[in-house]
This record gives sequence, structure tokens and C-alpha cells, in this order.
Amino acid sequence: MNSPLRIALAGLGTVGAGVVKLLDENRDLIARRSGRPIEIVAVSARDRSRDRGVDLGRFEWVDDTSSLAERDDVDVVVELIGGSDGPAVALVREAISRGKGVVTANKAMIAHHGLELAAAAEKAGTPLKYEAAVAGGIPIIKAIREGAAANRIDRVYGILNGTCNYILTEMEEKGAAFADVLGEAQRLGYAEADPTFDIDGIDAAHKLAILASLAFGSEIDFASVRTTGIRAVAATDIAHAAELGFRVRLVGVAEVVGDRIHQRVHPCLVPLANPLAKVTGSLNAVVAEGNFVGRLFFEGRGAGEGPTASAVVADLIDIARGEAGPAFAMPSHHLEPIGAGEAGDWRGRYYLRLSVADETGVLAELAAMLRDAGVSIDSLIQRGQADAGGVFIAIVSHETDESAVRNAIKAMRASSSVLGEPMLMHILDF
Repeated sequence: MNSPLRIALAGLGTVGAGVVKLLDENRDLIARRSGRPIEIVAVSARDRSRDRGVDLGRFEWVDDTSSLAERDDVDVVVELIGGSDGPAVALVREAISRGKGVVTANKAMIAHHGLELAAAAEKAGTPLKYEAAVAGGIPIIKAIREGAAANRIDRVYGILNGTCNYILTEMEEKGAAFADVLGEAQRLGYAEADPTFDIDGIDAAHKLAILASLAFGSEIDFASVRTTGIRAVAATDIAHAAELGFRVRLVGVAEVVGDRIHQRVHPCLVPLANPLAKVTGSLNAVVAEGNFVGRLFFEGRGAGEGPTASAVVADLIDIARGEAGPAFAMPSHHLEPIGAGEAGDWRGRYYLRLSVADETGVLAELAAMLRDAGVSIDSLIQRGQADAGGVFIAIVSHETDESAVRNAIKAMRASSSVLGEPMLMHILDF
């Protein structure tokens, strides 16, 4: 058997400890599949004294994380620190500059600096792998980069954040308010103490930007991802969706329309017949549509010690085998700077929830506003007492431009009959 692949591990949180456990438990199997052993030679983290449930005494502990890239006894640096900038990016840049391979689970870093890092890795002739950065244990990066490499992919979408999916599923099953379910999720460890990146859609947007670049051969454009989280989703929206034959999910969608890319993350009404409606709890799911292979659907655990460690070690196995290739399926200089689509250009059906005064003539007023904006009503529900003495109305439109719906909302905001801010959600019709 060939000489070991020697790795340095930066970051010993949940995922880092999982990598150590996985390499221990499946050591012989991994060596046979890799054609060589994979061995940790050095580790680094902020807290040396913390008990991580694994024996770290056999590895050299390095206090200065950046020095891991300078070691002659390291072939690959595994970056599990996190963060779009700071020590993580500095370590990866240094590792690549010294010709060392890099494996990372850092979706923020790849979304913000992926093109730069990919170009540097190609110039240095060293691999940059990031399977664990998107959808945890689901091998979606490999599937698009390798399995569907012969296809033109026009659309990629899915449920990319397990915390949001868990919250929405609990709201659905218990009829509970968002704030109550979020608090419970934090107590159970499904949500961070500061859940902003998850519930505001930023985490999902990072992942979507990476998938879009990989799928479309475009430069990463995280800044163009239109992002709306789930804070404004109310229990009444969940109930209305169920009555109309939908479930509410936070969905990331990237699609090529003409010569533009539309990228958006937002809560959607998903038809019950759509496989994404059946993805519950903290699971993730990704769909890619190729022009020859058709629709590919992947579902699995998107985070956590086991799934994410599995993706990290799978990348290490590829490197041990000598399987590298460009990070984004083609050389970075072939990635195209495709422009972003305008929000108003998107066509589809929409769900609109309003709190309105319980007065005669309000429905006629709303219908006139929608008519004047060019929005046709497909269905309407009036049920349930809203705050401030109003009632809830839920409207589903026929297919129209998003700009038309937003023009109608602008008119509604100016009406004394509309109480509070209208809630708009897309309907996933593909």
C-alpha cells in the first residue's frame, strides 16, 4: 500500500471531532478504498482543554492554526474553522500557495472567495474540495460536477437549511407560532443561540450561490441572491397552505432564464405532490434538472457530526486516489460572468396573506387593486381573527409577473383597510 495521506485538521468542533471518529472507526475500509491510509498528523483549535469525546493526544497540537500550512509533514489541510474571512481564509490561501490540498466545510468562504481560491488552486496544481459545504452528507457537489457533467443544467433548487425546515415542520405539526418553535429548537440544539444566518436565509443563500456556479458554469455571485427568511411566516400561513393543498418550505432556487441567472431563497408554498413537500424535520433535499438526464432528486441529512464528517472524508479519499480536477467542474477562467435577473421579471403564481378590516366592501377594494395591477385571483380564503381587530385573507394568484404582484402590494399598503404588512410567498410550480 502506498504512503499515507497526511492531513492537518483545523477546527475541532462537532464536525472536526466527527472526522477523527470516522477516520478511526472506518480506518481499514478507507485505506482499501483510497489505496493508502489517511492519517491525521496535527490538529488545532481555540480550546485545548475541551473534552471532544476523542483521543487527541496522539496528534501534535498546534496553537498557531496558520502554521499548519507550513508543515512539511502535511499533504492536505482540512479547514473546519468557519467564517467568510479571517483565520479560515488566511489558512486556506497559505495552504494553496504551498501546494497543499484543501478540504473545507466552509460554505461562507466558498460563496465569497471561491473563484479566487479555485484559480489559485489550479495555478498551484493542488485540489480544493468542498463537498461538506453544501447539504452536509448529500453528495450533491460530486453529483453535479461528475455524475451530471455531460448535461446542461438549467435549474437547481431545494431545501438547503435543516434548521428552517425543522421549524416549519414543527409549526405545521403543532400549529405553533414561529417564535415558540424557534425557542424550542434552540433548547434542543437544532438552532443556534444566534439563529440569524439560518432563519434569515443567509446560510441557504451561501449554498445556493455555490450550486448555481457549479451547475451553470458561472462565476459565483452571492450578492445577487435575493434572500428572504422565515421570520414572517405565521401559523395562519401554515394553515392556509394546508387548506390550499400546499406545505410551506424555505426553498433556494437558481435558474437560467434567457441570458440571466435568477437566484432566490424564500419561503414557498410547495404542492403536496412535489417531493420537497415530503422533506420534513432537519432533512435537506436538492433537485438538479439536466437536459439529458432529466430531474435528479437527492435527500438526506444536511448537517451534524456524522453527515458532514462523511462528506469531508469522502473528499480526502478522492485526494488520496489522485482524483482532483477543477473545483467548479471547469477551469476557473471558463466560468462566465452571467448577469443577474431582475426580481420583477420572474413569472409564477403567488400567495398573498393580508390582515384587513372586517368591513363591507374590503374584498371588492382588494380585488380592484389586484385587477389594476394585472393580477388575477385563482383562489381566496377568508378565515381567522387577526391582530388589531381585523381578519386574515389569503389569496392565490394565477401566473403573473412578480412586479405586478408587488405593484398591487404597494397599493394595498396605502389603503386604510389593510392592517399591517402583507405577506408574499412564491408558489413552487415545477
